[in-house]
Amino acid sequence: MTATEPVDSMQSRIDRVWDDDIVPELTGYIRIPNVSKAYEPDWRELGHMDRAVEHIRRWCATRAIAGLTVDVVSLPGLTPMIVMEVPAFGAGSTRGADDVVLLYGHLDKQPEMEGWREGFGPWTPVIENERLYGRGGADDGYSAYATLAAIEAAQAAGWSHARLVILIEASEESGSPDLPAYLDHLAPLVGSPSLVVCLDSGCLDDQRLWVTTSLRGLASGTLRVDVLAEGVHSGEASGIVPSSFRIIRQLLDRVEDAATGRVLLDELHVDIPDDRRREAVDTSAEFPEPLASHYPFVGNTRPMADDPVEQMLAHTWRPTLSYVGIDGVPSVARGGNVLRPYTALSLSFRLPPTCDHERAIAAIARTLEANPPSDASVTFSDHNAAPGWNAPSFAPWLADALEDASTTAFGNSWRAFGEGGTIPFMGMLGDKFPEAQFVITGVLGPGSNAHGPNEFLDIRTGKKITTAIACILRSHASR
Repeated sequence: MTATEPVDSMQSRIDRVWDDDIVPELTGYIRIPNVSKAYEPDWRELGHMDRAVEHIRRWCATRAIAGLTVDVVSLPGLTPMIVMEVPAFGAGSTRGADDVVLLYGHLDKQPEMEGWREGFGPWTPVIENERLYGRGGADDGYSAYATLAAIEAAQAAGWSHARLVILIEASEESGSPDLPAYLDHLAPLVGSPSLVVCLDSGCLDDQRLWVTTSLRGLASGTLRVDVLAEGVHSGEASGIVPSSFRIIRQLLDRVEDAATGRVLLDELHVDIPDDRRREAVDTSAEFPEPLASHYPFVGNTRPMADDPVEQMLAHTWRPTLSYVGIDGVPSVARGGNVLRPYTALSLSFRLPPTCDHERAIAAIARTLEANPPSDASVTFSDHNAAPGWNAPSFAPWLADALEDASTTAFGNSWRAFGEGGTIPFMGMLGDKFPEAQFVITGVLGPGSNAHGPNEFLDIRTGKKITTAIACILRSHASR
């Protein structure tokens, strides 16, 4: 940066927009229970998704951005999408309309989850110590607001940018099943982006700009074992009727080592690239605490690995299995002496970034359904699979831009790391636009607890991320 006064002025403007406009709007957005379609089949009838779309669209349409257009596109049977376009500004116009930056976020939310602190809740926004608590503020409702605030501030400071296309989807938390149709439908508008910016990721601290270099894929489904048409007294049936829970334990032993947690299917493993191993070593050496220190362990519970590098690789490049839901099992307080007729588990596999997600889900289904113990009725249904993503190497101009953005907004150099979550959009875009550069970042720092109870958005980090995006857009226009 050579002009410090415009940067200072821009940061002050961004801070005011956040305090006066964005935080109040986000509190209203958090109150809307627009749970993603995979978890709320009646999303259309309930109308919450449309309310959230209109809530964000209305704010976006009021921003003082030259040439901004804001539309809601609704393809038949799919969740809606907010589509915005901003023509090139300043010197960015010299590159023509074909030079495009695509900016992405989403507005659908995860389900409520239990365990919120007293006085807090998923649809009850609370501000405490510069943190805005509530479902969806950090994941990912802030993205539309921060993106437009960055563009608005950049233009007010006289900074240039290329043509910008902003997509805010409404099915990401369901694995983005609606996104491919929209990308095809909007292909003439999107063109071939030279830069993709996504604000749906995280950071290892709030001291610098963190850029995500890989994302895991996802394979999920419901494993169900039925043994009876109805429950039977356990004293009468046990010893004769096989337990659906015991059978499901046997099936799970086919896909996961119960002692170590290692996923046993070869189709879900990949060779970890050397550069990503080095990145994990370098980040672990510089970062003061291992990843395990971020989690609220109970009692003397220990992490699955003690080595900080191994923790980072397990978080980013190794397959894992989580059990995220269960049916057929009453609560402890209501569980009578009954041999239950069935047990169903919702399984969530995280896949390495370069794993073939379709091959993985096929292997999971085949392994779980083959040769069921006791010839019980076994199904693996409601399949969903999403690709991971491994970033291309940073172009020299982008590496310089990230350094400039991080030192300007945070006062420290940027760093890269792999993320354990899934953003299907990145895998789709990576395949569709292999020549594009990617900046994947976000506000989900330690303790932010996306998807869980007490999710929060750190307002100070949101302001700095907004400034960093404005800087990156300027650097892109002048590359």
